[in-house]
Amino acid sequence: MTTRTAPRTGFDAAFPLLAALLVLTWSTGFLGVRGLSDSTPILTILFWRSLVSGLILLPFALRYGPRLDARALAEQALFGTLGMFVYLGGFSLAIGQGVPTGLVALITDMLPLGVALLAGPILGQHLGRRGWLGTAIGIAGVALVSAEGLRLGDAPLWALALPVAGTMAFALSAVLQRKLRPASVAVHQSLCLQCLTAAALFALAALPFGGVAPTPTASFAAGIGWLVLFATFGGYGTYYLCLRRYPAPQVTAVLYLSPPVTLFAAHLAFGEPLSPLMLIGTAITLAGVMLAAGPARG
Repeated sequence: MTTRTAPRTGFDAAFPLLAALLVLTWSTGFLGVRGLSDSTPILTILFWRSLVSGLILLPFALRYGPRLDARALAEQALFGTLGMFVYLGGFSLAIGQGVPTGLVALITDMLPLGVALLAGPILGQHLGRRGWLGTAIGIAGVALVSAEGLRLGDAPLWALALPVAGTMAFALSAVLQRKLRPASVAVHQSLCLQCLTAAALFALAALPFGGVAPTPTASFAAGIGWLVLFATFGGYGTYYLCLRRYPAPQVTAVLYLSPPVTLFAAHLAFGEPLSPLMLIGTAITLAGVMLAAGPARG
């Protein structure tokens, strides 16, 4: 399957299953960074996550799929800069600055709104009434779910701009992939090139802070393995697969469920609070996602 595949329209029985997989694996990125950030610098985490992912995929990218030419390399480097380096760096550095995990999930999962805003002027694809209504309901639900998280931590105000910038960069990457009609590249090739691009940029960014050499411990290896397997291969792989099968606003709308999943998992792993308000917000978010992700009717 290549980037030239047209998004599907109408009902597709595979979409609910792929959407559930996307939400679950996408949420692991927040949890993995949170778990490692107490003992490892953020840029070191991101470098090794990106490098290991890219190197694992490299033999398959070279052996299987369309031939990689200069155009494909340049396009995937652009998408990797926006959708991995800026996005991952934005939300991960925010967590490292003490921004609560729930708040980071809330900000980054405004991605569907960012896609909708950019898709209008760039693609001429405006959300219909149903899409905007579902978006509004989803935002309200996420706000309720994340209300408790807003009170956690004492991060500096400027740190909130980091996930905002990362989210808008990811939205721009998603929209540009529809606008540019990039060269035919398989999903595993896209991931490989984007991961290696991000790894190079994270290494450069870490130079003033002592580089990216890790402390070789079992917990570090396990944490990187978690991020590579679930967050990178599972999250990004499912995201790009869905993006090539369905319209971008429909795909990114399901990510509204990531904050509730993240908060439930963070409660189990890190003791973050859960409340009736969060449960109510989860139900509202699900209703909004179902509405926004349904077939557009104008």
